[in-house]
Amino acid sequence: MRIDLHTHSRASDGTDTPAELVRNAAAAGLDVVALTDHDTTRGHAESIAALPAGLTLVTGAEISCRVDGIGMHLLAYLFDPDEPEFLRERELVRDDRVPRAQSMVRKLQELGVPITWEQVARIAGDASLGRPHIATALVELGVVDTVSDAFTTEWLADGGRAYAAKHELDPFKAIRLVKQAGGVAVFAHPQAVKRGKVVPESTIGDLAAHGLDGIEVDHMDHDAPTRTRLRSLAGDLGLLTTGSSDYHGSRKSVELGEYTTDPEVYGEITRRATGAFPVPGAGGR
Repeated sequence: MRIDLHTHSRASDGTDTPAELVRNAAAAGLDVVALTDHDTTRGHAESIAALPAGLTLVTGAEISCRVDGIGMHLLAYLFDPDEPEFLRERELVRDDRVPRAQSMVRKLQELGVPITWEQVARIAGDASLGRPHIATALVELGVVDTVSDAFTTEWLADGGRAYAAKHELDPFKAIRLVKQAGGVAVFAHPQAVKRGKVVPESTIGDLAAHGLDGIEVDHMDHDAPTRTRLRSLAGDLGLLTTGSSDYHGSRKSVELGEYTTDPEVYGEITRRATGAFPVPGAGGR
């Protein structure tokens, strides 16, 4: 089985529609794909309706968190999307995205970048607006060569010259909410140092003690020594280890299925989840 547990659609900051994403996942030879848009489940219904036969969908979301001033993301799998408290918190995060993006556009303008709000809004369309849409505008303007190049302290990374904070969950609270909604919680790309400051291993230990299920080890932003160290840490803490592409369509160079999760780990995730179940493809439309 080929299992990719971290992808994004146009419901947040990917370039594929949810329907295109699942069709592309099947074409890439995946058996299981998780749709984990940022702080939203809005793409789930479309992806389920289009799900090809032979492909299983894991519903999820990537939750924006912050601890001790450091941003981090929590992958939540197979939770009940209608659980009231968790739904309310996701809506608070989403509602803060537009004011935050407008603030970053203003900061870029003050830095002399000829970016406009209209340009960013056009790029985002009806998606859940985020930094990658602003980064795409910077690519269009020739300010940076790639979206990844915009995520530095020069521009949009945490603490960068054009960075603006947004509403983010305390990860300990987020884990509680995910569990309360019957889901499984995995720390996304915990050592992606090129994105900015990362949480210390001691904090990962604290999160594990508070119910964290796993950490994403095999990821494009982790080099080989980092993966080895994280795998060892997971073993010490009794955490599951996942692998995922973090696919964003054409917004990033990584391909679907470039990194994958062990079938036994996937089986354990589905065993632990009680809020929702994986959806087998029925042919789609």
